[in-house]
Amino acid sequence: MVQTIPANEVTLRHLQQSFGLQQTQNSNFFSEWSEPHLELSSVEQEALDRVKANFVALMADPPLLENSVKMVVLAPLLDLAGFYHWPFRMETETSVEVVLEDEGLVIRGRIDVLVLKQRLWLLVIESKRSDFAVTRAIPQALAYMLGNPGTEPPTFGMITNGNEFLFLKATRQPTAEYGNSRLFSLVNPENELYEVLQVLKRLGAEVIHDIPA
Repeated sequence: MVQTIPANEVTLRHLQQSFGLQQTQNSNFFSEWSEPHLELSSVEQEALDRVKANFVALMADPPLLENSVKMVVLAPLLDLAGFYHWPFRMETETSVEVVLEDEGLVIRGRIDVLVLKQRLWLLVIESKRSDFAVTRAIPQALAYMLGNPGTEPPTFGMITNGNEFLFLKATRQPTAEYGNSRLFSLVNPENELYEVLQVLKRLGAEVIHDIPA
């Protein structure tokens, strides 16, 4: 009998047992998030300052739910990252099925935003409060990323609840492994949306570079 698990219920143990997935200890595996990035323009910085100010204002009346996170935080980030224009293709609320061939296990679920041929996944925690930690969604994001039909190029992901941001990188060949960035947060004194946007731009460039001519 095939066992089906909603993607939002899958655990790292499921992924370890079914894919052989391991968290890498190699600090160079996911260097894309930490390497020096291009400086943002003053216009971009001002726009990100408004995003943070809007978020802080809304936090005065919690909880900040998923749709508000999309409008106030995620939509401006995607715009500034250039993800609304070719060669990026946006699909929202796409149903994804991950089939684990050896274990007879199917993981089903919904991802909120899919960018560019399933190579870059942006996941807004579904119907959760803004104080729901993004680390709780790591298994869900990895399940979607490992379900990518391509096997060789790495896949990238970002999880956000509007306040926190975490980036992921996963590969299936030659081994199934993943790494993550540090946790970015709007609670910190500096506007860490600057770095979040820089990482998004870098990952977008990585994905475009790998598109066959």
